[in-house]
Amino acid sequence: MTPADAQAYCTAYTKQSGSNFYYSFLFLSKAKRQAMYTVYAFCKAVDSAVDEPPPGSNPKDELRRWRRELDAVYGGTPTLPITVSLAHHVKALSIPKVYFEELVKGVEMDLSTTRYTTFDELSLYCYRVASIVGLICLHIFGTTSPRAQDYAVSLGMAFQLTNILRDIAVDASDNRVYLPLDDIRNCNYSEKALLQKTYSPEFKTLMQQEAARARQYYEKARAALAGLPQSERRALIVAEIMRGIYSRILDKIEQSGYQVFGPRISLSTSHRLAIAMRIWFRA
Repeated sequence: MTPADAQAYCTAYTKQSGSNFYYSFLFLSKAKRQAMYTVYAFCKAVDSAVDEPPPGSNPKDELRRWRRELDAVYGGTPTLPITVSLAHHVKALSIPKVYFEELVKGVEMDLSTTRYTTFDELSLYCYRVASIVGLICLHIFGTTSPRAQDYAVSLGMAFQLTNILRDIAVDASDNRVYLPLDDIRNCNYSEKALLQKTYSPEFKTLMQQEAARARQYYEKARAALAGLPQSERRALIVAEIMRGIYSRILDKIEQSGYQVFGPRISLSTSHRLAIAMRIWFRA
């Protein structure tokens, strides 16, 4: 497969996903957009190996296969469309292999861990599956300064915590509880009540606490961005579009009174595009 064929595959794969991220990619130059499509395709494919495994497959075997392909990416012998394209971009952009290795470790945690006792335990998971993606993207955006890395890490944490709050019902149906058990107990709620999708004043208190934590990470990202020179802030406009979209999802969760056991809270395509355009023109 040629790099052009591999890139076309990654582009189509990303477009079909319907991800919130797709709408921010549209504001990148062609070369950077192609790199983002490929990185997204890799992240999505690895995640799907565990969350949506092919019929008859073993997720552990699938992750081993992706690890072998990752070795091949950096060894110059990839065999899959996604990794053929990835090999081109990691070489051009000098993206460290360890970032992708950490991502796979994060996805792998879902095979063995369905509960987190403390936020410190959960934060490692969030860092691996979300903040690491932000650090990878910095190489695409063209800014990897320490403060930009602080921005990426905090924003990744905020995104993942927002996802956790939005998807509580789906995760409960899969017998997964991402909210720290210590926080659940401290709010006089219970793991059993969560799995039964029981809405109560105690649940609302718990959600308010967790939403406030997500807000803290959005604020940390904003503060890190403010400390960057204008050229770096401009380079991060796509990440800022994502911050606008995800913080708006958190707004809707809060405005609903944390009614996350009903229909999945989301933004329409037109709403996401409106947010993206507003942030783009403001920048």
